[in-house]
Amino acid sequence: MTTATQPRDRSRTAGHPLGTRSQRLRRATRWWPAPLLAALFTVPYSALPLPGLLDGPIGGPGNLQLLALCLLFGGLATGYDLLLGRTGLLSFGHALYFAAGTYVTNTVMLEAGLPFAASALLGLLAGAALSALLGAVSLRVSGIGFSMVTLAFAQAASILVQRDPGGVTGGEEGRAAPADKLPAALVGIEHTADLYWIALAYLVVVLAVVHWAVRSPMGRVWEGIKENERRVEVLGLRPYGFKLVAFVLAGTLAALGGLVHLLLTGGATPQTTTSDFTLSLLVMVVLGGSGSRWGPMAGGILYTWADHRLTDLAGSDTVAGLPAVVRVPLSQPLFLLGALFVAVIYLLPGGVARLPARLRAARPSHAAAGREEVPAP
Repeated sequence: MTTATQPRDRSRTAGHPLGTRSQRLRRATRWWPAPLLAALFTVPYSALPLPGLLDGPIGGPGNLQLLALCLLFGGLATGYDLLLGRTGLLSFGHALYFAAGTYVTNTVMLEAGLPFAASALLGLLAGAALSALLGAVSLRVSGIGFSMVTLAFAQAASILVQRDPGGVTGGEEGRAAPADKLPAALVGIEHTADLYWIALAYLVVVLAVVHWAVRSPMGRVWEGIKENERRVEVLGLRPYGFKLVAFVLAGTLAALGGLVHLLLTGGATPQTTTSDFTLSLLVMVVLGGSGSRWGPMAGGILYTWADHRLTDLAGSDTVAGLPAVVRVPLSQPLFLLGALFVAVIYLLPGGVARLPARLRAARPSHAAAGREEVPAP
């Protein structure tokens, strides 16, 4: 009786106007990233103002710089979620590979005098090699032990950078990139649009690589490791090797982001080596929705935008004129950012990426009518 009922139910659902309409809607919106990408590509040509979100026209140099950073950290958070949301690895040292791409590239240009292209290639290889080496050691332990080992490596690297051995890191001040070694099309305020497009290209590359990796057979093993690593071992697979691949891939994408950050900021800064930097990535991923396709990107963009805009708000004349009981907390950007984060966590469990599903669930369901039993003829 069950086998006879199921096809009839499916045929009724397929023939129902609501089901057909939802299928057409899904097909129509399947390629929505393409027009969005085209819109993002044309942003530098736009003079459209966004009051409250940006100061002045959207295509202004200052706004393009902020949007480029938002895109950069959207991609960086997406790469970090390859560990946290896809494989279940909580790493506190991801900033180390981002900083490796920045510092190695900058140091090679300054000390060896190599052009940017060759220095960038060495920086990318250094980030990949460092993630392979430290990942091979860190992944010998699991759980909180893994997190603590990655934190120890990151702290050691941060201290080393701030001690400025041999004067190659610049210590707490960092080191500016040599303008004569950088491509001429990427230096100067008049070329901010080119930097924006590079940040956009980085985001597209990260999204494509992560999407391909997650949908591959290896990505299915990562999902199994996250759910139950012991079960993966029972199936005859070695989780260590699969986790190491995820670790190296995420580290290489972070090193590539470090190259983009070097171009956007014009130098290497020790703030990118700290564990606080990795904690910011963790907040971005949780804010957007860990383990989702677009959530980490949305979290990275939202966090970076809020970080800059709330800093401007905290130092504004409006806040300065408020009573002290209100002015003191509002003048602290971290307080505002923390309050925003707590509000999202409580109001949107699962992150911003779950918002469309929650809105659909809140609507009165009209599909129940289609599930009513049809009397037998």
